[in-house]
Amino acid sequence: MDRKKLELWQRRLAESSAAFSRQEGQMDERERLYTGDRTLRPLVPGDHRRDGGPKSTSHVRNIVFENIESQVSSSIPQPKVTARRKKDEHLAETIEHFLRNELDRLPMEAINDLSERTVPIQGGTGFLVEWGEDDELSIRSIHPKQLAPQPGVYTGIEDMDWYILKIPTTKEAVRRRYGVAVTDESESEPQVRGTGGEDAGKDAVTQYMGYAKNDRGGVDFYSWVNDIELEDLADYQARRGSVCAACGERKPAEGGPCPVCGGAKWREEAQDSEELFVPVSNSAGALIGGAVPVVGTDGALTLEPARIPAYRPDRYPLVLQRSVSVYGQLLGNSDADLIKDQQNTVNRMEQKIIDRLVKAGTRITLPDRPELRMDPEDGERWFLPSPADAASIGVYNFSGSLEYEMAYLAQVYEEARQILGITDSFQGRADTTAKSGRAKEFAAAQSAGRLESKRMMKNAAYADLFRLMFQFALAYSDAPRPVIYKNFEGDTVYSEFNRYDFLEQDEAGNWVWNDQFLFSCDSAAPLANNREALWQETRQNLQSGAFGDPAATDTLILFWSKMEELHYPGAAATRKFLEERMAREQQAMMQQQAMMAQQQMLAQQAAMQQSAQPQEIPEDVAAEVDERARLDAMAALGIQ
Repeated sequence: MDRKKLELWQRRLAESSAAFSRQEGQMDERERLYTGDRTLRPLVPGDHRRDGGPKSTSHVRNIVFENIESQVSSSIPQPKVTARRKKDEHLAETIEHFLRNELDRLPMEAINDLSERTVPIQGGTGFLVEWGEDDELSIRSIHPKQLAPQPGVYTGIEDMDWYILKIPTTKEAVRRRYGVAVTDESESEPQVRGTGGEDAGKDAVTQYMGYAKNDRGGVDFYSWVNDIELEDLADYQARRGSVCAACGERKPAEGGPCPVCGGAKWREEAQDSEELFVPVSNSAGALIGGAVPVVGTDGALTLEPARIPAYRPDRYPLVLQRSVSVYGQLLGNSDADLIKDQQNTVNRMEQKIIDRLVKAGTRITLPDRPELRMDPEDGERWFLPSPADAASIGVYNFSGSLEYEMAYLAQVYEEARQILGITDSFQGRADTTAKSGRAKEFAAAQSAGRLESKRMMKNAAYADLFRLMFQFALAYSDAPRPVIYKNFEGDTVYSEFNRYDFLEQDEAGNWVWNDQFLFSCDSAAPLANNREALWQETRQNLQSGAFGDPAATDTLILFWSKMEELHYPGAAATRKFLEERMAREQQAMMQQQAMMAQQQMLAQQAAMQQSAQPQEIPEDVAAEVDERARLDAMAALGIQ
């Protein structure tokens, strides 16, 4: 273990903790506001309990929770990949389908659900991208409390020289992954597991994961628990291979001692190239690499593997999603911070209203005589010695009017919504200012416009996440990955993502990796995730004739293919039935056409036979012709 390196990273952790200690306290306060903190902040000096502690309320109307929840979106941005060269358009489509498949495989619904609340509460969140031991891509959410950034750098994670992650884990998990026993260690920072003042867990430890940029532009990794080093990797994103500990020669594939110096000790080292002893193929079937015979200086024939460059992302594996960017802050602004004053005022007004309602009612004044008492029975008699005692009996009604309190409460609540740009239409509540449906739609659009910045920052974070996912797959996905998608006809297509499709030769004949693609988010994703709206729009397209004649079978097949693509229940069975019906109709039509063609052929043959034989004149026609000829002859001779 390198003791100096451990002390270096521990010193960096202490510097970050000292610089961001105030922000960590604010994070706990924001979480308490979101969960409905009952503590009342003093408005004036001396506004506290008799024992000196802060006042609290018995009733919380949690406007922080309400306004944050109204912004939550369950839609996950979908990737859009653009090729910089026309010949790479098919590769861009492959990347898109691969990323969509990965989003379906990963627990992105749970990750998105957590980030949709963490971002407005804390002002940001993180996504950690890793390549797991199971040879699969993994993504997990990182809370801002788990991030120890380099002090003084606020422009972004990539601009930092180093940063540290605080990962709560268990002792057994550390042993399984790193082979290091931490049985006697204790959890150093239990507060990163939550905001409830967690006690140190018996089987829990805090693992620190440090990332730093090195001189060649790569990323170094260092991990530890308390004073125990777990892993120290220079260029941790590089492929690693065994080299001779004495001379640095690569370990031969067949094993044995070092072919150069005869040494038997090997060490792991980052490799700049990959050795291909066996040729690999891309998706088109073209072979790349493989061992080639080489004649040495001594005339001996040896097999040398082909070498291709080893791809490295050379980027930090953490993607930061901000809320609304603020100059001089690593995270964006917090919605909980913006309306915490309004939440405190609402809590006070609610408590004041409760106190007034509880104290409201009827009060009766009586002389100080023990025999006088209240009795529910009518006609009870009181004997008073003097008129003065009778005059002291009175009834007073306290109605507990809340007119001003309710008006001010509504004003404070409206203040909070206006600060965040949330309207009744956006929340789905009754909006008395919008009379028509179009007006309500416009009001919701106006509110959505104010929140557009948050959506744009989310899309920017996901676009960066998509690029990092592609780079990790390009670096470590040796085996082709199956990719499933539906084409424009609604049919399922089985394809694959093959990293060697992105390996090409430049003009000088050198092998290079093609990662020149632009990553963004599909703007149609919100509509694509709203299946009910797409179903309705597809029906309207059918009725309007956009697919063709609505009564035609081929049009119905196209319609139900689209509905199947949109996961409409029973669409596949309906399309199959229509395809079978269309097949029967086409078969019947072909049979009918064949019969008509046969009849026409028989008619033509009969006509040809009839024209080939002498025509026979019917007897009645021949007799009539003869009689006319005899009369004409007699007329010519003048015979009557």
